Amino acid sequence: MTDLNRRYLLTGAAAVGAATALTPFATPSAHAAAPATGKQAPGFYRYKVGSFECTSINDGARTFPMPDTFVRNVPKEQALAAAEAAYMPKGMVTVPFNPQLINTGGKLVLIDCGNGVAQFEPSKGAVGRTLSNLAAAGVDAKSIDIVLMSHLHPDHTNGIHSADGSMAFPNAEIMAPAKDWEFWMNAENAAKAESNPMMKNYFANVKKVYAGIESKVTRYDWGKEVAPGITAIDASGHTPGHTAFAVASGSSKILIQSDVTNIPELFLRNPDWHVAFDIDPVQAAATRRKFYDMAAAEKALIAGFHFTFPSMGYVEKDGAKYRLVPVAWNPVI
Repeated sequence: MTDLNRRYLLTGAAAVGAATALTPFATPSAHAAAPATGKQAPGFYRYKVGSFECTSINDGARTFPMPDTFVRNVPKEQALAAAEAAYMPKGMVTVPFNPQLINTGGKLVLIDCGNGVAQFEPSKGAVGRTLSNLAAAGVDAKSIDIVLMSHLHPDHTNGIHSADGSMAFPNAEIMAPAKDWEFWMNAENAAKAESNPMMKNYFANVKKVYAGIESKVTRYDWGKEVAPGITAIDASGHTPGHTAFAVASGSSKILIQSDVTNIPELFLRNPDWHVAFDIDPVQAAATRRKFYDMAAAEKALIAGFHFTFPSMGYVEKDGAKYRLVPVAWNPVI
Protein backbone atom coordinates (compact mmCIF):
# COMPACT_ATOMS: atom_id res chain seq x y z
CA MET A 1 0.00 0.00 0.00
CA THR A 2 1.38 3.40 -0.97
CA ASP A 3 1.82 5.88 1.88
CA LEU A 4 0.46 9.19 0.57
CA ASN A 5 2.50 11.41 2.82
CA ARG A 6 3.70 14.93 2.05
CA ARG A 7 7.18 13.76 1.06
CA TYR A 8 5.69 11.35 -1.47
CA LEU A 9 3.47 14.04 -2.97
CA LEU A 10 6.36 16.47 -3.35
CA THR A 11 8.80 13.99 -4.86
CA GLY A 12 6.50 11.69 -6.81
CA ALA A 13 5.92 13.92 -9.83
CA ALA A 14 9.64 14.64 -10.21
CA ALA A 15 10.47 10.95 -10.02
CA VAL A 16 7.90 10.06 -12.66
CA GLY A 17 9.24 12.78 -14.96
CA ALA A 18 12.82 11.55 -14.56
CA ALA A 19 11.82 7.96 -15.21
CA THR A 20 10.03 8.93 -18.40
CA ALA A 21 13.05 10.85 -19.66
CA LEU A 22 15.35 7.87 -19.05
CA THR A 23 13.08 5.28 -20.69
CA PRO A 24 14.74 4.36 -24.04
CA PHE A 25 11.53 3.21 -25.70
CA ALA A 26 9.28 6.14 -24.71
CA THR A 27 6.87 6.89 -27.56
CA PRO A 28 6.71 10.58 -28.53
CA SER A 29 3.31 12.26 -28.45
CA ALA A 30 1.39 11.85 -31.69
CA HIS A 31 0.04 15.41 -31.54
CA ALA A 32 1.48 18.77 -30.61
CA ALA A 33 0.14 20.41 -27.45
CA ALA A 34 -2.97 22.57 -27.99
CA PRO A 35 -2.32 26.30 -27.61
CA ALA A 36 -3.54 27.95 -24.40
CA THR A 37 -6.84 29.80 -24.81
CA GLY A 38 -5.95 32.57 -22.38
CA LYS A 39 -9.53 33.36 -21.38
CA GLN A 40 -12.32 32.04 -19.21
CA ALA A 41 -15.46 30.30 -20.44
CA PRO A 42 -18.78 32.19 -20.40
CA GLY A 43 -20.41 32.39 -16.97
CA PHE A 44 -24.12 31.61 -16.80
CA TYR A 45 -26.11 28.98 -14.92
CA ARG A 46 -29.77 28.15 -15.47
CA TYR A 47 -32.16 26.92 -12.80
CA LYS A 48 -35.92 26.61 -12.32
CA VAL A 49 -38.21 28.26 -9.79
CA GLY A 50 -41.56 26.62 -10.42
CA SER A 51 -42.40 27.45 -14.02
CA PHE A 52 -39.88 30.31 -14.15
CA GLU A 53 -36.60 29.70 -15.95
CA CYS A 54 -33.90 31.70 -14.19
CA THR A 55 -30.27 32.35 -15.03
CA SER A 56 -27.43 33.43 -12.79
CA ILE A 57 -25.25 35.76 -14.90
CA ASN A 58 -21.65 36.24 -13.84
CA ASP A 59 -20.44 39.83 -14.16
CA GLY A 60 -16.96 38.82 -13.02
CA ALA A 61 -14.97 39.22 -9.80
CA ARG A 62 -12.41 41.66 -8.46
CA THR A 63 -9.40 40.66 -6.36
CA PHE A 64 -7.67 43.55 -4.62
CA PRO A 65 -5.57 44.31 -1.54
CA MET A 66 -7.84 44.40 1.47
CA PRO A 67 -8.24 48.05 2.56
CA ASP A 68 -7.48 48.87 6.20
CA THR A 69 -11.15 49.63 6.87
CA PHE A 70 -12.75 46.91 4.73
CA VAL A 71 -14.23 45.65 7.99
CA ARG A 72 -14.82 48.64 10.20
CA ASN A 73 -15.34 47.07 13.62
CA VAL A 74 -12.65 44.38 13.83
CA PRO A 75 -8.87 44.58 13.43
CA LYS A 76 -7.65 44.18 9.85
CA GLU A 77 -5.58 41.16 10.91
CA GLN A 78 -8.76 39.35 11.95
CA ALA A 79 -10.45 40.11 8.63
CA LEU A 80 -7.34 39.00 6.71
CA ALA A 81 -7.29 35.75 8.66
CA ALA A 82 -10.90 35.09 7.64
CA ALA A 83 -10.05 35.78 4.00
CA GLU A 84 -7.00 33.50 4.10
CA ALA A 85 -9.09 30.78 5.78
CA ALA A 86 -11.31 30.99 2.69
CA TYR A 87 -8.16 30.53 0.51
CA MET A 88 -8.21 34.02 -0.93
CA PRO A 89 -4.76 35.24 -2.03
CA LYS A 90 -2.70 36.40 0.94
CA GLY A 91 -3.45 39.99 1.87
CA MET A 92 -6.23 40.17 -0.70
CA VAL A 93 -10.00 39.92 -0.88
CA THR A 94 -12.10 38.66 -3.80
CA VAL A 95 -15.56 40.06 -4.45
CA PRO A 96 -17.74 38.34 -7.11
CA PHE A 97 -20.71 39.97 -8.92
CA ASN A 98 -23.76 38.03 -10.11
CA PRO A 99 -26.99 39.56 -11.51
CA GLN A 100 -30.03 37.28 -11.86
CA LEU A 101 -32.25 36.91 -14.92
CA ILE A 102 -35.84 35.81 -14.31
CA ASN A 103 -37.98 34.60 -17.22
CA THR A 104 -41.54 34.58 -15.90
CA GLY A 105 -42.96 33.39 -19.22
CA GLY A 106 -44.43 36.82 -19.85
CA LYS A 107 -41.56 39.09 -18.78
CA LEU A 108 -37.79 38.89 -18.92
CA VAL A 109 -36.52 40.59 -15.75
CA LEU A 110 -32.85 41.33 -15.03
CA ILE A 111 -32.22 41.95 -11.33
CA ASP A 112 -29.22 44.31 -11.23
CA CYS A 113 -26.96 44.72 -14.24
CA GLY A 114 -23.37 44.71 -13.00
CA ASN A 115 -20.39 47.03 -13.17
CA GLY A 116 -20.57 48.04 -16.81
CA VAL A 117 -17.56 47.91 -19.11
CA ALA A 118 -16.50 51.47 -19.88
CA GLN A 119 -15.23 52.26 -16.38
CA PHE A 120 -13.17 49.11 -16.00
CA GLU A 121 -11.00 48.77 -19.09
CA PRO A 122 -7.86 48.06 -16.99
CA SER A 123 -9.61 45.00 -15.52
CA LYS A 124 -9.10 43.14 -18.84
CA GLY A 125 -12.51 41.54 -18.58
CA ALA A 126 -12.40 40.64 -14.87
CA VAL A 127 -15.65 42.56 -14.39
CA GLY A 128 -18.29 44.05 -16.66
CA ARG A 129 -19.12 40.68 -18.22
CA THR A 130 -22.93 40.80 -17.96
CA LEU A 131 -23.65 41.72 -21.58
CA SER A 132 -21.22 39.19 -23.02
CA ASN A 133 -22.50 36.43 -20.73
CA LEU A 134 -26.13 37.25 -21.56
CA ALA A 135 -25.21 36.91 -25.22
CA ALA A 136 -23.43 33.62 -24.54
CA ALA A 137 -26.59 32.42 -22.80
CA GLY A 138 -28.57 33.21 -25.95
CA VAL A 139 -30.28 36.31 -24.51
CA ASP A 140 -30.49 39.46 -26.63
CA ALA A 141 -30.17 42.57 -24.44
CA LYS A 142 -32.96 44.11 -26.52
CA SER A 143 -35.34 41.42 -25.25
CA ILE A 144 -35.02 42.42 -21.58
CA ASP A 145 -38.38 43.86 -20.42
CA ILE A 146 -37.37 45.14 -16.96
CA VAL A 147 -34.07 46.00 -15.31
CA LEU A 148 -34.82 45.86 -11.60
CA MET A 149 -32.24 47.60 -9.41
CA SER A 150 -31.84 46.40 -5.83
CA HIS A 151 -30.04 49.65 -4.95
CA LEU A 152 -27.94 52.26 -6.71
CA HIS A 153 -24.34 51.28 -5.93
CA PRO A 154 -22.08 51.27 -9.03
CA ASP A 155 -21.56 47.50 -9.22
CA HIS A 156 -25.33 46.99 -9.46
CA THR A 157 -26.35 49.86 -11.71
CA ASN A 158 -23.50 51.00 -13.97
CA GLY A 159 -24.18 48.18 -16.42
CA ILE A 160 -27.28 50.04 -17.58
CA HIS A 161 -25.00 51.65 -20.18
CA SER A 162 -22.93 50.02 -22.91
CA ALA A 163 -19.27 50.91 -23.43
CA ASP A 164 -20.23 53.69 -25.89
CA GLY A 165 -22.65 55.26 -23.40
CA SER A 166 -25.83 54.04 -25.09
CA MET A 167 -28.54 52.19 -23.18
CA ALA A 168 -27.49 48.56 -22.81
CA PHE A 169 -31.11 47.40 -22.55
CA PRO A 170 -32.88 49.83 -24.88
CA ASN A 171 -36.37 48.34 -24.57
CA ALA A 172 -36.36 47.75 -20.81
CA GLU A 173 -38.26 49.59 -18.12
CA ILE A 174 -35.75 50.66 -15.46
CA MET A 175 -36.98 50.24 -11.88
CA ALA A 176 -35.28 51.53 -8.74
CA PRO A 177 -36.29 51.48 -5.05
CA ALA A 178 -38.05 54.72 -4.16
CA LYS A 179 -36.15 55.18 -0.89
CA ASP A 180 -32.77 54.72 -2.55
CA TRP A 181 -33.67 57.08 -5.36
CA GLU A 182 -34.79 59.73 -2.87
CA PHE A 183 -31.57 59.38 -0.87
CA TRP A 184 -29.04 59.48 -3.74
CA MET A 185 -30.81 62.21 -5.70
CA ASN A 186 -31.02 64.55 -2.70
CA ALA A 187 -28.66 67.54 -3.04
CA GLU A 188 -28.50 68.05 0.73
CA ASN A 189 -27.41 64.45 1.27
CA ALA A 190 -24.78 64.85 -1.45
CA ALA A 191 -23.43 67.99 0.23
CA LYS A 192 -23.06 66.15 3.56
CA ALA A 193 -21.01 63.46 1.81
CA GLU A 194 -18.34 65.86 0.53
CA SER A 195 -15.91 64.89 3.32
CA ASN A 196 -16.28 61.15 2.66
CA PRO A 197 -14.50 60.20 -0.60
CA MET A 198 -16.35 56.92 -1.10
CA MET A 199 -19.79 58.43 -0.49
CA LYS A 200 -18.92 61.49 -2.58
CA ASN A 201 -18.06 59.22 -5.50
CA TYR A 202 -21.27 57.24 -5.04
CA PHE A 203 -23.42 60.35 -5.24
CA ALA A 204 -21.53 61.58 -8.32
CA ASN A 205 -21.88 58.18 -9.97
CA VAL A 206 -25.66 58.04 -9.52
CA LYS A 207 -26.03 61.51 -11.03
CA LYS A 208 -23.82 60.53 -13.98
CA VAL A 209 -25.43 57.16 -14.69
CA TYR A 210 -28.98 58.50 -14.64
CA ALA A 211 -28.33 61.88 -16.24
CA GLY A 212 -30.97 62.51 -18.90
CA ILE A 213 -33.03 59.41 -18.12
CA GLU A 214 -34.39 60.37 -14.69
CA SER A 215 -37.98 60.61 -15.96
CA LYS A 216 -37.78 57.11 -17.42
CA VAL A 217 -37.01 55.43 -14.09
CA THR A 218 -39.96 53.82 -12.31
CA ARG A 219 -39.68 53.99 -8.51
CA TYR A 220 -41.06 51.05 -6.55
CA ASP A 221 -41.95 50.45 -2.89
CA TRP A 222 -41.33 47.52 -0.57
CA GLY A 223 -43.94 44.89 0.16
CA LYS A 224 -45.36 44.96 -3.34
CA GLU A 225 -45.09 42.81 -6.44
CA VAL A 226 -42.79 44.78 -8.74
CA ALA A 227 -42.94 42.26 -11.59
CA PRO A 228 -44.91 39.02 -12.03
CA GLY A 229 -43.99 36.73 -9.14
CA ILE A 230 -41.30 39.12 -7.82
CA THR A 231 -41.93 40.91 -4.50
CA ALA A 232 -39.68 43.66 -3.08
CA ILE A 233 -38.47 43.12 0.50
CA ASP A 234 -37.17 45.79 2.89
CA ALA A 235 -33.47 44.97 3.38
CA SER A 236 -32.30 48.43 4.42
CA GLY A 237 -28.99 49.22 6.07
CA HIS A 238 -26.58 48.59 3.24
CA THR A 239 -28.23 51.63 1.67
CA PRO A 240 -31.42 53.38 2.83
CA GLY A 241 -33.44 51.73 0.07
CA HIS A 242 -31.54 48.47 -0.30
CA THR A 243 -33.95 45.77 -1.46
CA ALA A 244 -34.07 41.99 -1.55
CA PHE A 245 -36.61 40.05 -3.61
CA ALA A 246 -38.76 36.97 -3.20
CA VAL A 247 -39.23 35.24 -6.55
CA ALA A 248 -42.11 32.75 -6.38
CA SER A 249 -43.79 30.46 -8.88
CA GLY A 250 -46.25 27.82 -7.71
CA SER A 251 -44.89 26.29 -4.51
CA SER A 252 -41.26 27.18 -5.36
CA LYS A 253 -39.38 30.26 -4.19
CA ILE A 254 -35.92 31.77 -4.20
CA LEU A 255 -34.76 34.77 -2.16
CA ILE A 256 -32.59 37.17 -4.16
CA GLN A 257 -30.66 38.69 -1.27
CA SER A 258 -28.79 41.39 -3.22
CA ASP A 259 -26.24 42.80 -0.73
CA VAL A 260 -27.74 41.63 2.56
CA THR A 261 -24.19 40.44 3.01
CA ASN A 262 -21.08 41.12 1.02
CA ILE A 263 -18.82 38.08 0.46
CA PRO A 264 -20.27 35.34 2.69
CA GLU A 265 -16.89 33.95 3.78
CA LEU A 266 -16.51 37.07 5.93
CA PHE A 267 -19.93 38.60 6.55
CA LEU A 268 -22.30 35.63 6.60
CA ARG A 269 -19.95 33.80 8.93
CA ASN A 270 -19.61 36.98 10.99
CA PRO A 271 -22.98 38.75 10.61
CA ASP A 272 -22.12 41.55 13.03
CA TRP A 273 -19.03 42.64 11.11
CA HIS A 274 -19.45 46.03 9.45
CA VAL A 275 -18.37 46.08 5.81
CA ALA A 276 -17.11 49.44 4.56
CA PHE A 277 -19.92 49.73 2.00
CA ASP A 278 -22.82 49.64 4.51
CA ILE A 279 -24.20 53.14 5.04
CA ASP A 280 -25.96 52.16 8.29
CA PRO A 281 -23.88 49.21 9.53
CA VAL A 282 -25.93 48.61 12.67
CA GLN A 283 -29.15 48.39 10.67
CA ALA A 284 -27.39 46.25 8.05
CA ALA A 285 -26.33 43.75 10.73
CA ALA A 286 -29.87 43.62 12.11
CA THR A 287 -31.21 43.03 8.58
CA ARG A 288 -28.71 40.21 8.06
CA ARG A 289 -29.81 38.36 11.17
CA LYS A 290 -33.51 38.84 10.42
CA PHE A 291 -33.11 37.77 6.79
CA TYR A 292 -30.95 34.72 7.51
CA ASP A 293 -33.08 33.58 10.44
CA MET A 294 -36.06 33.62 8.07
CA ALA A 295 -34.17 31.87 5.28
CA ALA A 296 -32.82 29.19 7.63
CA ALA A 297 -36.24 28.54 9.15
CA GLU A 298 -37.84 28.25 5.69
CA LYS A 299 -34.88 26.29 4.23
CA ALA A 300 -35.15 28.78 1.38
CA LEU A 301 -32.83 28.83 -1.59
CA ILE A 302 -30.85 32.10 -1.72
CA ALA A 303 -29.04 33.89 -4.53
CA GLY A 304 -26.36 36.32 -3.39
CA PHE A 305 -24.92 39.02 -5.63
CA HIS A 306 -21.50 38.60 -3.99
CA PHE A 307 -21.65 34.82 -3.54
CA THR A 308 -19.21 32.65 -5.51
CA PHE A 309 -20.70 31.77 -8.92
CA PRO A 310 -23.26 30.34 -9.57
CA SER A 311 -24.12 32.34 -6.45
CA MET A 312 -26.79 30.15 -4.87
CA GLY A 313 -27.11 28.13 -1.71
CA TYR A 314 -28.86 27.53 1.58
CA VAL A 315 -28.14 29.19 4.91
CA GLU A 316 -27.97 27.30 8.18
CA LYS A 317 -27.61 28.70 11.68
CA ASP A 318 -24.29 27.82 13.30
CA GLY A 319 -24.47 29.05 16.86
CA ALA A 320 -24.33 32.85 16.73
CA LYS A 321 -23.11 32.66 13.13
CA TYR A 322 -24.41 31.26 9.85
CA ARG A 323 -22.91 29.01 7.23
CA LEU A 324 -23.60 28.84 3.52
CA VAL A 325 -24.26 25.48 1.88
CA PRO A 326 -23.68 26.06 -1.86
CA VAL A 327 -25.92 24.31 -4.35
CA ALA A 328 -24.44 21.53 -6.41
CA TRP A 329 -24.06 22.21 -10.14
CA ASN A 330 -26.99 20.55 -11.91
CA PRO A 331 -26.33 19.51 -15.52
CA VAL A 332 -30.06 19.69 -16.31
CA ILE A 333 -32.55 22.49 -15.72
